[in-house]
Amino acid sequence: MKTNRFLILSLFAMFCMVSFVGCRKKQDTIAEITVRDASNQAVAGARVVIYGQSTTNQPANVVLYDTTTTNSAGVAIFNFNDVYQLGQAGVAVLNIDVQKDALTGQGIIKVEQEVTSKETVFVQ
Repeated sequence: MKTNRFLILSLFAMFCMVSFVGCRKKQDTIAEITVRDASNQAVAGARVVIYGQSTTNQPANVVLYDTTTTNSAGVAIFNFNDVYQLGQAGVAVLNIDVQKDALTGQGIIKVEQEVTSKETVFVQ
């Protein structure tokens, strides 16, 4: 009888531990790109494009591609919650293209899991 009770309590304790560990809520995975001009002023209304590039010998279709416009503070925000899955190591390294009228700029951002990854691109 004691063995059965011990077994049941052990299974219950193990179930509780798995429930707590297995139900971790995923944090936001955000890329924040700040656009500045040559005089270090924020550039509002700039078009920011981020995209992945194939690294294989036979180029494949680009899976990650997104576009947005900078806000009044010159910041473009991209949300990668749908791309990142718990347990995944890293998210992406993406190219950045920025254009505002005749001004252009380029950069690269490494998007890390469950944090806000930041990069600044200067346009000229």
